[in-house]
Amino acid sequence: MRISVIYKVVARIRARDGGVVSVSDLTDAGPRATVDKALSRLVKQGKVLRVRRGLYAWPRKSTLLNQTAPPPPDEMVCVWARKNGLKIVPAGALAANLLGLSTQVPARLVYYTNGRSKTLTFGSHTVKLLNRGPKIMDVRGRISPMVFQALRYLGKNGMTQQVVSHLSKLIPAKDRKELKRNLPRASAWMKPVLEKIIEGRRN
Repeated sequence: MRISVIYKVVARIRARDGGVVSVSDLTDAGPRATVDKALSRLVKQGKVLRVRRGLYAWPRKSTLLNQTAPPPPDEMVCVWARKNGLKIVPAGALAANLLGLSTQVPARLVYYTNGRSKTLTFGSHTVKLLNRGPKIMDVRGRISPMVFQALRYLGKNGMTQQVVSHLSKLIPAKDRKELKRNLPRASAWMKPVLEKIIEGRRN
């Protein structure tokens, strides 16, 4: 095996700041068979983590446990979805947690998908994928689908000024434009809340 391929594989993975990569992200490092051998060697040496078939990450040190820890499950499932050409959206409770609207970590990690419903395992984490239709999956962009799900989870009565202020501060201008384009897909009660977030109101 050419050593240069190993160096390239390591460089590609480290460039993700310890994030998850799929084998398809490493195609420019060398021939597929050589890349596979390089990954196998790096995993055996403990230099790279195999988080699931075809998914790899640079080991992270857990400051709490002082041992190697896998990447966050949200990161792993997002790369898995991209690898398989699927769209996923964090379901209500998880979306609220990821956006900092809830400190409660859901007991089950649930995502909606345009693919088939299934259960995936990433190390010690179990992720449930549930097939959903256009009402949920056709919300476009990176942030908008998550915001829609978080607001639905909190409900109309949970739309406090604190929620609006937090999201207005959290979501950058370019993503607020994305929210505006998705307004027609929002429930009637949700639109005034989204309009305030789009305008960047914090009071």
